[in-house]
Amino acid sequence: GFLHYVVTDCEFNSSKLNDIEYTESYYYNKLEIIRFSSSVGKFVGYTEVGIKNAERLNNGPEVIARRGEKERYCFHNVGIDVEADLTKS
Repeated sequence: GFLHYVVTDCEFNSSKLNDIEYTESYYYNKLEIIRFSSSVGKFVGYTEVGIKNAERLNNGPEVIARRGEKERYCFHNVGIDVEADLTKS
């Protein structure tokens, strides 16, 4: 069979919003086909299909929605994770 999955990730070294990178990667059969990265600010394709979809997504409302995810998703959760880690140490 075929396997399609999405990995959403927030990488950070501090709780400052500028130090956080949000990524959303799309995989098909263990091969990354397209990724949104907040540091790049757009979708990037890694396969022929991914490149075509990146062009389509970068010209639509999807790219605007993803640009807000670092603040909406990561910043909120990083604050929770940092607090939890500090109380355990």
